[in-house]
Amino acid sequence: MSSPIPLPDVSAPAKPHLKVVAGVLLRPNGDFFLASRPEGKAYAGYWEFPGGKIEPNETPDAALVRELHEELGIAVTAAQPWLVQHFDYPHATVDLLFFRVTAWTGQPHPHEGQQFAWQSPDHITVSPVLPANTPIFRALSLPPVLALTCAHVLGEAAHWAALPRQLAAGLSMVIVREPPLNPAALRQFVQKILTHTQGTACRVLVNADPDDPTLWAGLPVAGVHLTEARLLAATVRPDFAWVGASVHSRAALAQAEKLGLDYVLFGSVLPTATHPEATPLGWAGLAAALGDTPRVPVYALGGLCAEDVPTAQQCGAQGVALMRQAWLPSASSSPP
Repeated sequence: MSSPIPLPDVSAPAKPHLKVVAGVLLRPNGDFFLASRPEGKAYAGYWEFPGGKIEPNETPDAALVRELHEELGIAVTAAQPWLVQHFDYPHATVDLLFFRVTAWTGQPHPHEGQQFAWQSPDHITVSPVLPANTPIFRALSLPPVLALTCAHVLGEAAHWAALPRQLAAGLSMVIVREPPLNPAALRQFVQKILTHTQGTACRVLVNADPDDPTLWAGLPVAGVHLTEARLLAATVRPDFAWVGASVHSRAALAQAEKLGLDYVLFGSVLPTATHPEATPLGWAGLAAALGDTPRVPVYALGGLCAEDVPTAQQCGAQGVALMRQAWLPSASSSPP
């Protein structure tokens, strides 16, 4: 006689599912604000981005304004939804909606006995930090503007002329995208890029097959960028420090979120000279595609310039990705 199937234990109450807002207060130089949790709360002494629970019938925007006024004594005047994190703590399941807070009135001061600290993405000095907040540090190290190479369209000379100027202006992330090149030629092109970026803070990623040993062996790049086809075919995140992908649909964005990618490029947002026949998303289409805030940073792509960063961020994006505009003589990779 078979053993009876055990019944689930229904005596233990289900963990609450909390919806929480968190404000990432940003200074112009990229520094961000953290606060310690006060005594009497769960995880007292842990550091986090300030915020709190969304009350019944309260919008996330209203909850953010209320919580930061209650906790810090400031009045938020400019904030955009940015990223969402889902985290399972022992005491509760939490959906954390992070806002980029770029303007406020008043000076933060402790209303609940907290400690405060301004931090930079590459130098976190406080500890311990609540686990749901740590992925945001990585996202904060990404720039508002990145550039993709297109030497196969504009010619290599334009790139070698523009790259030193862009690096001097603060360009800190380049994706090498040269579809016509075979692995050997692509490797040579990447090596020449690296001679320019050596000694700078610029990360170089390469749009290529992550499993091609002839390309990657000994090549000191920061990571790999996947086409949408490679992304959708992947079952695990490629083994690189930084991994991004190009996406053109919500389904592809969901796959990037599932694999834990570091960023995606979403487009095309505006008409482009490369694909004049394609119907662009438009800014409203991008905002709709991002929905209730993505779990990975999103760069708007297609027909854009650095001056479009504020519009992209209003739609929930990290910033913009430039192609032709990055390499033209008058181009700038610095946001306004």
